Amino acid sequence: MRLLLAAASIVLLAACREQAAGDRTGNDAAPVNVSNASAPGPAAAPLGAPVAGEEAKRLMHERHEGMEDIGDAMKLVSRELKGEAPDLAKVRDGAGTIARLAPQVTGWFPPGTGPDVGKTEAKPEIWNKPEDFAAKRDAFQKAARAFDAAARSGDLTSIKAAHGELGKSCKACHDLYREKDE
Repeated sequence: MRLLLAAASIVLLAACREQAAGDRTGNDAAPVNVSNASAPGPAAAPLGAPVAGEEAKRLMHERHEGMEDIGDAMKLVSRELKGEAPDLAKVRDGAGTIARLAPQVTGWFPPGTGPDVGKTEAKPEIWNKPEDFAAKRDAFQKAARAFDAAARSGDLTSIKAAHGELGKSCKACHDLYREKDE
């Protein structure tokens, strides 16, 4: 038990140092507004406080539904952008959905919501490498904001470039942290 408490303290201290370092370097990441009031604050461990029982199952379901919505929006946008005359209203709608859900990812992967708890496409590596996963999550959130801004601009060249960057951020995480579909 003491070892667990010591490890948790080290992780929390590292997170505090990272937050303070980000504040000193002028980190341009926008504050994350998570709809879940029990989600971790900025000084918490990279993936938040552990959860269990019904809370874990609820978060896993919320995560699944949210990721499905992000994926559906990405597919819609990709289809539009591959067409000869993309419907920019559909692109803006999809980009808005992704941008709205991206900050919520922060609260969707706390310890206690991995494959040992229930069915999920999330690999255990998420909780074995929380700092790397959190960095990829943050890159996705930044790319989602940039894509949304590009979509709202209406400039097709900017939209396509930002969509490509968003896709790269998704792939970077999925390659390491998501089970492949069979």
